[in-house]
Amino acid sequence: MKIGIGLPGDAPDELLDWGRRADAGPFSTLGLLDRLIWHNPEPLVTLAAIAATTSRIRLQTEVLIGPLRDTALLATQVATLDRIAGGRFTLGIGVGSRTDDFTAAGAPLEGRGRRLDEQLTALRQLWAGKLADCGIGPVGPAPLRPEGPEILFGAFAPAALARVARFGHGLLCAAPAPWAGDLFRAVEREWAELGRPGRPRNVGQLNVAFGSDETVAAAKAAISDCYAIVGASHWMVAGMLTTEESIRAGLRGFEELGADEVILYCWSPEVEQVDRLAGLVDRYAAATAVG
Repeated sequence: MKIGIGLPGDAPDELLDWGRRADAGPFSTLGLLDRLIWHNPEPLVTLAAIAATTSRIRLQTEVLIGPLRDTALLATQVATLDRIAGGRFTLGIGVGSRTDDFTAAGAPLEGRGRRLDEQLTALRQLWAGKLADCGIGPVGPAPLRPEGPEILFGAFAPAALARVARFGHGLLCAAPAPWAGDLFRAVEREWAELGRPGRPRNVGQLNVAFGSDETVAAAKAAISDCYAIVGASHWMVAGMLTTEESIRAGLRGFEELGADEVILYCWSPEVEQVDRLAGLVDRYAAATAVG
């Protein structure tokens, strides 16, 4: 099982350092969330900058709110990032759920699932060099692969889980391990029913803070603020893992569920967490190999 790391949302001036340290460590992927009404940096712009200063680690939106964005513009932004990153980009995408993001963007919250389905069909067509619906095009540049980069979906609802099998390569799941297992299995069933070869890629996420009391307090304040509008602050704070024992237990839980990768998502801007978590990942890998 691979282990990635997620970038904090409130330290845009330090994220290049985060990226360089993560690229030098044992991490498989570097993820960044997407919110419009919060203080996080815009993910596609940020990951493009990090792509220019890294050489190995995959870069991933976690997850991009597709229905907030113009489809043709998104197609060229994603293809550009895919090329800058040398094929290291994964598009994590979802419908979003926060009313303030949609209000600020002038986009309706209702019907966002249908709009995302239409958007995904159009993205594939644009990446393949076909004209936009208005007859103008092609939109450029082309991604490295005609079908575009890997696509993972953030999904919980049945319709969203079915979308993974129809349009994507796998599920990016921020639910706790027991619930995540049910979601992984649901996507696998949808995948098999459509007759797709192989299996979907199952990616989990653990929210972590690994350091001093100040580091943990800052992380809990950040995640509480981010999820306040959906009334989930208490649950998100309670679920944050802040010790080596709890983080390793979380990793074992996802590994037992057959996860292909887990992202350790950091919520405090303290960059030394990258090095601490790198040591934890190395120790976990060594213990797993022995076991």
